[in-house]
Parts: sequence; structure tokens; C-alpha cells
Amino acid sequence: MSDKTKLSLPENAQRPLAPGEEYVPLLKPEKKYAEVTPYSVLAGVLMAVLFSAAAAYLGLKVGQVFEAAIPIAIIAVGMTGALRKNDSLSQNVIIQSIGGCSGSVVAGAIFTLPAIYILGVEVNFWQMFASSLLGGVLGILFLIPFRKYFVKEMHGKYPFPEATATTQVLVSGESGGSAAKTLISAGLVGGLYDFIVATFGLWSETLSTTVMHWGQVVADKAKVVLKLNTGAAVLGLGYIIGLKYAWIICCGSLLVWLVIIPLMNLIWGGSVIDLMGTGVTQTIAEMSPDQIFKDYARHIGIGGIATAGVIGIIKSFGVIKSAATLAVKEFSRKGGATEGNVPRTDEDMPMKTIVFGIAIALLAIFAFFAFGGVVENVWQAIVGLLIVAVISFLFTTVAANAIAIVGSNPVSGMTLMTLIIASLILVAVGLKGNAGMAAALVIGGVVCTALSVAGSFITDLKIGYWIGSTPRKQEGWKFLGVAVSAVTVCGVMLVLNKTYGFTGENALVAPQANAMAAVIQPMFSGGGAPWLLYGIGAAIALLLTVFKVPALPFALGMFIPIDLNLPLLVGGAISWFVGSRSKDASVNAARSEKGTLIASGFIAGGALMGVVSAILRFANVDWFLSGWNAAWGEAVAILPFLALCAYMTYSSVKK
Repeated sequence: MSDKTKLSLPENAQRPLAPGEEYVPLLKPEKKYAEVTPYSVLAGVLMAVLFSAAAAYLGLKVGQVFEAAIPIAIIAVGMTGALRKNDSLSQNVIIQSIGGCSGSVVAGAIFTLPAIYILGVEVNFWQMFASSLLGGVLGILFLIPFRKYFVKEMHGKYPFPEATATTQVLVSGESGGSAAKTLISAGLVGGLYDFIVATFGLWSETLSTTVMHWGQVVADKAKVVLKLNTGAAVLGLGYIIGLKYAWIICCGSLLVWLVIIPLMNLIWGGSVIDLMGTGVTQTIAEMSPDQIFKDYARHIGIGGIATAGVIGIIKSFGVIKSAATLAVKEFSRKGGATEGNVPRTDEDMPMKTIVFGIAIALLAIFAFFAFGGVVENVWQAIVGLLIVAVISFLFTTVAANAIAIVGSNPVSGMTLMTLIIASLILVAVGLKGNAGMAAALVIGGVVCTALSVAGSFITDLKIGYWIGSTPRKQEGWKFLGVAVSAVTVCGVMLVLNKTYGFTGENALVAPQANAMAAVIQPMFSGGGAPWLLYGIGAAIALLLTVFKVPALPFALGMFIPIDLNLPLLVGGAISWFVGSRSKDASVNAARSEKGTLIASGFIAGGALMGVVSAILRFANVDWFLSGWNAAWGEAVAILPFLALCAYMTYSSVKK
């Protein structure tokens, strides 16, 4: 596609297909395109190195790991355009797929492995690298059998917000025209908006009811507070998610923040509750609503996510069964899954390769545990392997579901649950003290990376499905991206530990790793887990299922902070308004499509400028107006946020 022609996704790209209707992607299945080339592979590897380093630093510094897919897509479009590459769209998908491993591998590593340093346990580079690499490989292999279910059979039923935004970037960049102008304009608005917030602090990133005196009093006395993230990227995410799922997510969040947290204060306000044996000394009444959420209420969300995941596994048993049946059939015939009349756009890696790959990966994990200094004997290595295999396989679909619905992977919650389960089992088989904590964290690191990579990979495969890439090529080259990202993030982590450290004054914050360390330390010292809170979350998920309310997005709302959920509802409401004002269905569809472009621009601009802000922080460039932001930032934040909402609404409905 060397000529700039007007391209756009087919009309049925994001709606359920009618009986007998087929989705035909942009790159025709009957044609062959230059996808994997020396250029696309080298560019993808370069993106993986650069974004792994940037994401690792930002994640350890402030606890936020940005998704690299959209910034990489923007850079890929710019590079192929400048170099006048033929078949640029097909190559850009591969660049994005390889480079996009960076965010997922970084999340898997930095959520767990720095806790080893925090706890004062010895670890070396090769142990960290093996944990990240093997987890990533396992995540890829476990997800491939579910590709057709998520990207094809569930076509139009999941919003896939991040995949939507990335696809719009790739397609609009290829075609030019009005769509590209709309995307670029929205990207400039969203990027500049988020850059001003993050770099200069002219207004606060979060608007809270505590900005008013009465709101602060209510927060202190009744523990009731509402918060709203004012960022452009989160607003765009809400638009793509849509009103239905945004409302369900917010209902989960509102249940926690308006009912559960105030009830805990009302019933146990004068009590000190130490469910995990961590030495808590504060009463509930002495804690802020945020602290009650982090220490107690959030665990209800974790229990809900885990239970919703199990329910989802039971419901998708047919998918698991069909994947297993296909694997058995592969061994009873010659050739692979891609032989015959299978269209290019439906070719997966042969099931034999996947099954053998899983077997080899599991053997490598066992050898790593048994002979890599992770555990003390072979029996403990077998136990660790079983924990990794069972949890990674079962929760792969949960991670993919979460990404498909809200574009956010609850990997930290699932990893926390994994660490608790692993700690209990490892203590039972004789691993205690520092050795036990190190083993639990390495095992947790493998699972965390597997789930993180699986969730991220479903986005890549959906992008490829919409555009018309060859899945087999995406799947095969994803392993290279995982390996490069694993080397990079582990090397960066070692350097940052020696430069800043994770404990003491001026240390890197590493909030997720600190949370993991705080949870497992008492487990190996006679403490326990907050089973009561997990049980409440499980009961809520079961009730929701009985009443046919989607349990996973509701539980995600309970787990994700409310300031990130409320703007989803605002964006979803704008999406509903834009797509329902006209009596002409075709006008509504055109407006919704234009709104999707604008929302994608917000996400893309915010993500790209987030990288720029991270680089400035890394270079110790501090332009943040701390005094102004502390005094007036939150008070004025509502004005630019309302202006942003007005821009999105007006630009979507105008001709």
C-alpha cells in the first residue's frame, strides 16, 4: 500500500455480525503482504528496548506503567511514512506487536521482583531474566488457542478500547485525509492537555470532593469521598468502552467508596483491624478513605476478580475443550493447523508447536526453580511449577477478558492472590524465611509476567484481525519482543537499584512491589491473608452472576481506584449522547465513528506525551509548579476538564 488511499475500517468492524455476515479486513486474506521484513523486525526490537527502559523507570518511580502500543504505533507510522515504505501498514502491525511487549513485560517484572530487594533477599540478573522470559513465553503460548474465540467469535461484543485506538492510529496514518486530520488534531489537544497537567501542574490531575470544606469534613468524619481523574487519555478510554460497561465498572467503584468504606468506619471505626498480621496500629477512624481502600476494601475487589475469573473459566469451558480437542487432533494427522484451505488471516501457529512449546516452557520453569537457586529441593520445584501452570492457564482468559472490556489488566490483583496462595503452599512444604519469600516472589513474577503478556497480546491480535495481518507471524515474532524486553527491564532494574535503591531516603517508590512485600512478609512469619474480604468479594461476584450482571467489570471497578473509573462514565455518557441524538441511524453511526477517532487521538496523545514526561523526569527536569498546584490546581481543574468534554462532544457531532 504505497499509495495514500482513503482507508477506514469496515462498517461492521465494531458491531456484532448478522447471521451469515463475514468481516473482511483491510488487508485482503487472498493477498500476501510484506509483514515480517528486516526493517519491521529491527524497528520492533528498537521500540522494545527504548520503551522497556522508559516504562521500567516510570513504573518504579511513580507506580504507573504506560501501555506502549499506541506511542509505538505513532512512531511506526511516522518512520514508514518518512522512509516511503511499501506495505507500510502490514509492517507497522509487526513493529507494534514486537515493540508492544515492553509494557507488559515491564509490568510483570516491576510489580514483583523489586520486592526481593525491599525484603533484603539476594537475587541475580539471570534469576530475574528467567522469571520474566519464561513467564512471557508461557503467556503467549497459553493465549494462542483462545485467539479465535476472543477476536473472531466475540467480534463486536467486546469494545477492545486500546486495540481500537491503536488500529485507528495505524489506519489513519496510512490513509491520510480527513480521518488522519481528525486523529492528529485530537492527539494534539489530548497530548498537550495531559502534558500540561503532568509536566507543569497548571491544574490538578485529580479532582476531589475534598476541594471544598464540607467535602473534607465528610471525608474525615464519614469516610465518603469522590474523585475524578481529569486526564484526556482516561476520558477517551471511557468513550471507547461505552456507557454500558463504564456504568457497570462505576457501580462496582461506587459500592466500595459510598457503601463499604463508610460502613467499615461506622461499624468498626474505633477498632484496630489487622487481618494480615502486619502490625497495624491505626483505628479505621484514624485512616483516610484512600488508606481504608488500599488496606481493606481493595481486597474485596481482588476476591471479586478471582471469583469472576473462575466463573468465566467455567462459562468458557467449551472454548477450553475445543482448544484441547484441536490439540489432540493435531497429533493424529500429518501437518499443522495451517494446512488446507485456511485463509492467511486465520493461520495460527500449529497446535503441535504450541503444545510442545508449553511442555518445553514448563520443563524450563521446573529446571529454573530446581537448579536456579529458587527453591531448596525438587519437591518444592514441582509444587512451584504446579502453581505457575495452573494459575497462569486459568487466569489467562481473565486477563484477556479484562483487556477486551476495559483496556486495563488487573494483573497486580491476580498476582497478589497468586503470592498469597504460593506463600501458603510453600510454607506448608517447608520453605520459610528469606528463602521462602524469594521463592514466592520469583514464582509470582513468572505468573505476573504470563498474565500481563497474555492480556497485552490479545490487543495485538485484535489489531491484526481488524487490519488483516497473519496471526502466525504475530505469534512467532512476539517471542523475540518478550526476550528483548526481559533483558532490557532486568538490566534497567539492576542499574536503578544500584543508583537509587528501593529502600531508604530518596529511593524509588515501587508501590506495587512494596505492597507485594508487605503481603508476603507476614505470611512467612506466621501472619495470614484477608480471607474475609476475599470472601465478601466472592459473594458479590456470585450474586452478580445470579442476576446476570457481568461480574468481571463490576469487580474491576471495586479494585481500580475511583478516580480512574468516574471519567470512564463521563466518556461513556458522551459516547451515548453522540451516537443517539439524530433520528437518522447513518448520521449516528458517522458521529460515533468520528468520536472514536477523537477518543483514540486523546489516548494516543496522552500516551505519547506520558513518555515525554517520563523522559523529562528521568533527566531531572522539574517544571512542575508545586506551590500553584497545591493551592489552586484542584480548584481550577474542573474548567479545563469541562472544556475537554465540550470539545469531544462538539467535534463529534458537527459535520
